[in-house]
Amino acid sequence: MMMKKEKWIYAGALIGLIVFGLYIVIPSRPRAFTADPDMMRAAKTMMRAVDAVRDCALSEGVTIDAATDINQTGLIGIEDSPITTSLGNLEAKRTSTNPNFAAVMVLLLKKAGVRRGDAVAVGASSSFPALIIATLSAVEDLGAKPVMICSLGASNWGANNPSFTWLEMLDCLREKKVFGVQPVALSLGGQNDDGSDMFEEGRALLTRKIEKSGVFFLRESDLAANVRKRMELYETSAAPARIKAFVNVGGGWADMGTDSSVLKLRPGLTAVRDIPPPNKRGVMQEMALRKTPVIHLLYVKGLADRYGLPWDPVPLPEPGEGEVFRSSRRLVTRPANSLR
Repeated sequence: MMMKKEKWIYAGALIGLIVFGLYIVIPSRPRAFTADPDMMRAAKTMMRAVDAVRDCALSEGVTIDAATDINQTGLIGIEDSPITTSLGNLEAKRTSTNPNFAAVMVLLLKKAGVRRGDAVAVGASSSFPALIIATLSAVEDLGAKPVMICSLGASNWGANNPSFTWLEMLDCLREKKVFGVQPVALSLGGQNDDGSDMFEEGRALLTRKIEKSGVFFLRESDLAANVRKRMELYETSAAPARIKAFVNVGGGWADMGTDSSVLKLRPGLTAVRDIPPPNKRGVMQEMALRKTPVIHLLYVKGLADRYGLPWDPVPLPEPGEGEVFRSSRRLVTRPANSLR
């Protein structure tokens, strides 16, 4: 009897091992992956915006250089011009045209606590027109209100083509009904926010464009006074909504201030802990002083690496491509300081 019982035990163990082996060898059916709908919607909006800018550029006779704007976006400017303010990296500018940066912005805005009906202040340098588009795509698709101040001077390869500045790009996007936003103020940008590092020809050109636009012309070369005026414009234009986040796009003088501590800030949702005195303080620090979350969009390589977006991709990725979509649930639910 014992011999027969042992045989049954042995046979049962053998069958169990075979079944376990088949479980390992035969791949399990992959779990269905569903991207965050807000992130997908924003990425699709940004792709539509890129297409619109390209069409407007071509219709207005703007040359899109295939050697530099390799994905033919219309968002890559020229190497130098009378409205160029500083050095810029071509690969970073091209990387920023990935429509999935709008998805990153949805992630960051949600992490900052932005919800439908809130206001988001945007300080935008024309050095990164694609990142401005990513920001507007995310803010508007979340049902929030963008309150934007733009400087029109731009670094190399930004919106520095005098015949197709960020102002023309934004006009195009409104005409094609991609966005409805109008800046609450415009400035020349560059050093002291007065275009002092541009050629006189460039300052005169941008001055004419701003005056023709009818948008408030912010002309204040004293940093503390400039920041005060920006804060006033943001608050009055956002009312009755409360500003729930500030997005800094690029390296604008008035937005970043002049204190060296700003160079230590990580890209994305960042912790602004060093608050310099008013004569060195930018809008970023002023917002942080008022407990408003700050999103910093300048170091493109760091942003791309952090959120799984490719560097200088050819062709442009489709909406929904990128590790950021798969990791979004984990990133949104992590503690706030883990994104900093």
